[in-house]
Amino acid sequence: MTARTTPLHDDRPPPARFAYDAYTWKEIVHLLVNLPMGIVGFVYTVSVLSIGIGMTVTVVGLPLLAVGLLGARVLGRAERARARKLLGLHVDEPSPMPGHRGQGFLGRLWSNLKDPVGWRTMLYGFIRLPWGVLTFAVVAVGLFVLWPVLPFIARGLTNADRAMVRGLLSPSDELERRIAELESDRGVVVDTAAADLRRIERDLHDGAQARLVALAMGLGLAKEKLLEDPDAAASMVDEAHGEVKLALQELRDLARGIHPAVLTDRGLNAALSSVASRCTVPVKVTADLPARPAAAIEGIAYFTVSELLQNISKHSGARNASVDVWRADERLLIQVWDDGRGGARLDGGTGMSGLADRLGAVDGLFVIESPEGGPTTITAELPWRDRSTDAAPGPHKVRG
Repeated sequence: MTARTTPLHDDRPPPARFAYDAYTWKEIVHLLVNLPMGIVGFVYTVSVLSIGIGMTVTVVGLPLLAVGLLGARVLGRAERARARKLLGLHVDEPSPMPGHRGQGFLGRLWSNLKDPVGWRTMLYGFIRLPWGVLTFAVVAVGLFVLWPVLPFIARGLTNADRAMVRGLLSPSDELERRIAELESDRGVVVDTAAADLRRIERDLHDGAQARLVALAMGLGLAKEKLLEDPDAAASMVDEAHGEVKLALQELRDLARGIHPAVLTDRGLNAALSSVASRCTVPVKVTADLPARPAAAIEGIAYFTVSELLQNISKHSGARNASVDVWRADERLLIQVWDDGRGGARLDGGTGMSGLADRLGAVDGLFVIESPEGGPTTITAELPWRDRSTDAAPGPHKVRG
């Protein structure tokens, strides 16, 4: 099963009280450690900025600044660990630096220099020194003078610390996570397209091309025998005619595998009914769509159902199956069910994992519910994108 999940943590500390419990002592330790950590962060930040910016007139200034930003990420990781340990604050780690495959030195340098995580950590290190001096002084004095109310003071100061960590050391926002996902998805799309092209090339080479080569040779021999042995030439022409029919059938099958004509001409509903009719298990298709989605989404939905029905035919041992397609808000949902033996898994072969990758590349989801003994329910979810106005969409509902 694949799904995007966001961990949820309860970061709320217990209520502050006059008694000094373990949580209060952790907060006090955190506030006292702010000073040495603030000194380290301030010195590091000032050193990196002064050396890096001061030497930008040379060729080493910007590379030093880029390396300094990578080091700032390490300091940020240490501060998040301290907040988790002493404040019970759970902050997700920011996305790692994206891969630099295919980039030159200047591309890698520019990618490091514009790293928002590194720059926010540098800002955090710069402002922490005065804050560390303040928290150390208040807590040190409070332990001797204000100790009855120190837990409440410590709570207020650590709440400010929590806000700084969340604001400057947490992932930028959902946008940063989406950028990392899209970087990964782009690679999946490229790999999938390359695999499809290799499959088409292999099918053409091993199938229709080989038949056409044999056909050309057969026709050449028939031409040579046309005057010497007309009967043998006629027989060879008949064989060539049969090879032409087989080659045409293979080309039709290949074209159906690339993009079936019925999908282009009549839409998803008719195409799903057509692919269901070729399944060895009786399939009930219910498709209720107010309009046709974008061609790319329609194609992915078709091939997803086609692959799942092939799996049902080959592996499920089912007696009945069903396909349901509908639109919910801005999502296209597909549910394929069968009463077979179950046990389908993403790691059971390349087919299921390939479908999950293909859907994930367009911000879709792929969920498998297949206990041993069945039944199996597979749900695919795709983003809905409207078809262009020249595609002549229209309401259509097919049940089969």
